[in-house]
Amino acid sequence: MRNLLRRFGVIAAGTALIGGALSVAPAAADTTVDVQLLSITDFHGYLQPPTPGQGGSVPAGDGTSVTVGGAAYLATHLRQLRSGHPNSVFFSTGDSFSGWPFEVDAFQDEPTIEVLNKLGLRFSAVGNHELDVSPDFLVKHVEDGVCFGTVGVDSCFTDSTGRRFHGANFDFQSGNIVSSRTGRPVVDPYRIEWFRAPGGRRVPVGFLSTTVEATVTGSTSFQPHLRALDQAETIERYTKELKRRGVEAIVLNVHEGGSPKSAATSGYNVCDSAYGPVIELAKKVSPEIDAIVTGDWHSRFNCMVPDPDGVPRPVVEAGNHGALVSEINLSLDPKTGDVLRDRTWSVNHAVTRDVAPDPAVQKIVDHWAARGAERFAEPLARQTGSFTRTPNAAGESTAADLYADVQYWNANRTSQGQADLALIAARPVKGSNAVRGDLPYAKGSHPADADGRVLFGESWNVYGYGNPVLTVGVQGHQLDAILEQQWQTQADGTVRSAPLAVSHNVSYRYDPARPVGDRVAPADVLIDGRPLDPEGTYRVAALAYTVIGADGYSGFAGYTSPVRNGADHESFVDYLRAHGTISPAPLNRVGIKD
Repeated sequence: MRNLLRRFGVIAAGTALIGGALSVAPAAADTTVDVQLLSITDFHGYLQPPTPGQGGSVPAGDGTSVTVGGAAYLATHLRQLRSGHPNSVFFSTGDSFSGWPFEVDAFQDEPTIEVLNKLGLRFSAVGNHELDVSPDFLVKHVEDGVCFGTVGVDSCFTDSTGRRFHGANFDFQSGNIVSSRTGRPVVDPYRIEWFRAPGGRRVPVGFLSTTVEATVTGSTSFQPHLRALDQAETIERYTKELKRRGVEAIVLNVHEGGSPKSAATSGYNVCDSAYGPVIELAKKVSPEIDAIVTGDWHSRFNCMVPDPDGVPRPVVEAGNHGALVSEINLSLDPKTGDVLRDRTWSVNHAVTRDVAPDPAVQKIVDHWAARGAERFAEPLARQTGSFTRTPNAAGESTAADLYADVQYWNANRTSQGQADLALIAARPVKGSNAVRGDLPYAKGSHPADADGRVLFGESWNVYGYGNPVLTVGVQGHQLDAILEQQWQTQADGTVRSAPLAVSHNVSYRYDPARPVGDRVAPADVLIDGRPLDPEGTYRVAALAYTVIGADGYSGFAGYTSPVRNGADHESFVDYLRAHGTISPAPLNRVGIKD
């Protein structure tokens, strides 16, 4: 490869480097093998056209914006882009599924897989959200179509063709996410694709994938039984392995972050002094890698970043939610399989809605939209009164108390997750709020609702955001410190209240006249009727987002023995089904000392 780079020389002036122009202009093809790489990233199951707030509008770079997204429009653009390219491959850079739209989230992301199958996705990197449930869910259910729970209720729903879910027609790769027990990758580290060359020969291109290292202890993907290896070292290892197998053209398909400097206004085909972990990674990984496709930060850029030998190679990201398609074109020497770097070029395409939506994909989208509407209207439970987020004088609310009880129940239904107490941020210091909505007793606006009825969709909307409940060990003095963090002094000297709701077996009092950091005495915290022991160890059930300190409660730092329980949405559904009828508890868990 390097001898070819030297033979063709340094790419001419005007080539896009970091902060420079766009990309290398395509050279005329002769006897080369031209390979078209089409990719998306962070699709997250946005089958329907996203709203502007969901990424359905992207800046064009000239002060205007472009309306984008929607799986049926994506299908049309892919068909147009593939036209005239016999050697074309379509892949994803991760977070392909595990989305937030209700019609995919409530059906175990099976609708997303049906659409991606129809789009002809060939393979995907493992993004952090691919591990939001478990490695088994990814491999056995998503890839292989193995059912769990009750078919048609918990998994393996009927798709748009009337058949049961059968899994993905594509597979996932990541070299650096490994089992903490065996040290082996949970999926294959790379994939080799073969492309037609003159004379009936075929030329290989290797696609090597890695995943952002924070995945293992990330919020929604928190997986205590996995380990993340260093990406650069992993890439070096498998690059050498691909070379030993005779693969000269190598593409890095990495779920890792980067962004242009002015992300809010930059056009989707600029580099604009791009920064971030993936840009630093691109500067140091082997020159044997010819192109880098990335994701994770939901950014849009098209860069040429010099490799360690000083030769530029494309580094691209296609935003999120199906807004863009990245295209990289490689020219391969048919005899050696080397990439001719001076003929490499890249461009991002907006998935505009000024084309006819693909009817076959639109049929799938419509099917799942209708199924989503039906599932939303399913009655789950009865309630005897309203659950609201309105706090009393002590900061306690019936809604937050309910969700804390759900977490306590969630943890204690398994022998591994047993918890002494549960807590939830009713109004967190920062970040996302899992206490998202009220459950009023009175009939809502939905036609299927009635007084005292809890609908499936209502339960999904009021609590959580796809976060797992963890059970972790903390010392008694840590738990006291966590409770103290409900009051935080701001830069202007004011005190901000960030209340935590606790499960029904816990009560405590605090003294607002005391200084911040000294308002809760351990003797005033009762757990199952016994005072908090500062030297004791307690098992606490809390959302992963809270445990890792993402919502501002740093007192959990140093937690021990994490156990991953069920995710918030699904566990609330299970709780409601198991209880049948729920009633607001009296607001007596938190008190104010006179």
